[in-house]
Amino acid sequence: MQPYLFGEESQRLRLSQLGDSLEKLNVVDFEIFRPILMKGLCKERKSSAGRPSYDVILMFKILILERLFNLSDEQTEYQITDRVSFQRFLGLSLGARVPDAKTIWLFKDTLAQKGVIEVLFKEFNSQLESKGLITHTGTIIDATFVNAPRQRNTRDENQAIKRGEVPENWASNPHKMAQKDRDARWTKKNTETHYGYKAHVKVDMDSKIVTSYSTTSASVHDSNEFVNFLDEKDQVVYADSAYSGQEIPAHIRSEVCEKGCRNKKLSEAQKANNRRKSKVRCRIEHGKI
Repeated sequence: MQPYLFGEESQRLRLSQLGDSLEKLNVVDFEIFRPILMKGLCKERKSSAGRPSYDVILMFKILILERLFNLSDEQTEYQITDRVSFQRFLGLSLGARVPDAKTIWLFKDTLAQKGVIEVLFKEFNSQLESKGLITHTGTIIDATFVNAPRQRNTRDENQAIKRGEVPENWASNPHKMAQKDRDARWTKKNTETHYGYKAHVKVDMDSKIVTSYSTTSASVHDSNEFVNFLDEKDQVVYADSAYSGQEIPAHIRSEVCEKGCRNKKLSEAQKANNRRKSKVRCRIEHGKI
C-alpha cells in the first residue's frame, strides 16, 4: 500500500505537467458569484435530518463544466466521477460524494426560473476577459443537433402543434401533456433525419471557451442565429459552409468556408483555403477548452 499513499497527489501533479486545461480557470475568484447564487436559491434548513445541500459554488462550477464540454446532466455526473481533472476543478477528493444528474438538473432549473443563470455566465465571461483568457481575436460559430425522444402523434396532432395549438384531446389530459414535447421539430440533413433541437454556440478561438449560445428547434437553419452572435468585440469569425453568404459586419474578417454548387464547383485554391479555415473551426467540435 505504501507506493499508493500519495497516489492522488502524484496523479494530479502529472496532470498539470501534461497540461490540464481547467487549471487556467483558477484565476477566477468564484466567491464573487456566491451572493447571486445564494439569493433565492438556498432555503433555511428546518431540520438537521437528511444530507446537507451541496455548496452553491460547487454546483455553479458543475454548470460551467456542462457548458464548456457540452455535456448532459447524466454525462456530467459520470465525467465528474471518472475524471481527475473535473474533480480537481471542483475541489473534490477521490471518492467524494458527487451530485447526481437529478440534483444538477434541479439546481440549473432553479437558476433559470429565478432568471439569474445568464447573469452568472455573463459575469463569468467578464472575469475571463479581464484575466486575458477570452481575447476575441477569433470567434468560432457552429451548431449541433440535440435529438429528443420521437413522438408518436397523429397527422392532425402534428399539424396543430405546427400552428402553435394544443391538440384537442391533449388539453383535457394533463398526464399526456406532461409526456409530449411541443417544441421539438423534425428536419433532414443530407440523408439523416433528426427530431429535437439545435444548439448554437459561439466559442472564443484562443481559449476554446463558449461565450454565447442559444437553443432552437431542429428545423431552424444554422445561419438564423449567426448574426445575433456577432458583436463589436469580434475581430475574425470562423464557420462552416452552412453560414456561407451571411452578412457580416464590416469590422469583422470573414473566415467562413466557401460553398460550391452543381454548376460552380470549388477550385483547388478554394478547397485549400477551406481546409485552412477548418483547422481552426474544428476546435469547437472537439468538446474541449
